[in-house]
Amino acid sequence: MGPTASGKSALAIELASRLNGEVINADAMQIYRGMDIGTGKPTLAQRATVPHHVFDVWSVGHPVSVAEYQQVARVALDDVLSRGRTAIVVGGSWLYVRALLDELNFPGTDAEVRARWEQRLHSEGASVLHAELAQRDPAAAIAIMPSNGRRIVRALEVIEITGQPFTANLPRESTRYPATYVGLDVPRDVLDERIADRVAVMWASGWIDEVRGLPELAASPTAVMALGYPQVLAFLAGEIDEQTARDETVRLTRKFARRQDRFFRRDERVQWLAYDGRDVLDQALLICT
Repeated sequence: MGPTASGKSALAIELASRLNGEVINADAMQIYRGMDIGTGKPTLAQRATVPHHVFDVWSVGHPVSVAEYQQVARVALDDVLSRGRTAIVVGGSWLYVRALLDELNFPGTDAEVRARWEQRLHSEGASVLHAELAQRDPAAAIAIMPSNGRRIVRALEVIEITGQPFTANLPRESTRYPATYVGLDVPRDVLDERIADRVAVMWASGWIDEVRGLPELAASPTAVMALGYPQVLAFLAGEIDEQTARDETVRLTRKFARRQDRFFRRDERVQWLAYDGRDVLDQALLICT
């Protein structure tokens, strides 16, 4: 685990190659088919080197929930373990990692309650609901981006249904699958530069054409939240120019990476390794074995 652009995918593949392993995705957006360039998904060539699971599962029009991801990912994980293989879980989505590996049961839903909050989201906007969430559950408001209307609605729904803070339903350190946690540590200034370089490569690799080829993306309540995709859509709609779209993608990705890093560092199980250490693979292998 670690922030975006830290080199997680490459290390996961190397570890899987050395440990008779298979890779399981724990990234909230790499589960979508067609969202390849913008999510930094391992290429088909990379995925051919070792088995990869829980990539390209759903179309971008499908609003995937964490609970749905958990169900599919645990089937894959149990299958890998049943064959005596090592499972290498990789991803930057803190909640997805925890949902897969820790004991976490998701509260049910209430269509009427959710519809009411969704109506308020439509009429008042995400920022207003985020402010209300901050009053009801400050910790949840810190964890959820003010622009993520879907997650804000879900948090408020859970609070109303359960009578408890949304964070009371998040995973604690109660492990379902014993695991070794390895994090890649990248200095902030270096990470900022790597993110800028990564966005430039994505642009040069045809990211705009990728978005053009996903007409259902704009209407998706979940996939459209992926970093950079709203900016590319805004450029294609003529709402902003291309340079602004690129600059905003870099800025928002850097901001998101800081949030990722803060969440992962709260978990004392994570053992951090320098991303650029010459022996980072050997250190990771030593930790894992």
